[in-house]
Amino acid sequence: QVQLVESGGGLVQAGGSLRLSCVASGRTFSTYAMGWFRQAPGKEREFVAAISKGGGSTVYTDSVKGRFTISRDNAKNTVYLQMSSLKPEESAVYYCAAGRYSLGTSRYDYDYWGQGTQVAVSS
Repeated sequence: QVQLVESGGGLVQAGGSLRLSCVASGRTFSTYAMGWFRQAPGKEREFVAAISKGGGSTVYTDSVKGRFTISRDNAKNTVYLQMSSLKPEESAVYYCAAGRYSLGTSRYDYDYWGQGTQVAVSS
């Protein structure tokens, strides 16, 4: 029903910034809450940030508060994650996800997933 494609990952030095984008297919983007998750080697996929259908509400995991910002542009079917003051331990594959019925912090709140974009933060 919906396909998600992430972009914007890459190499960055510790303390640097990166902006991730996720473009969704279809005509019903505004009916989904959107989230960002990340997964490092040997680790479970963890919640990073989420945004409501209209963009009026956001939630973040504690470790990124004040440094990361999630936003969306429904006219462009796109959700963004602006990341600042990046730390080496935040190196991971970052995934965007769409949830039709909820805005949550669990992977089980989301129905559709992108393939991920790699973020590498060097010390």
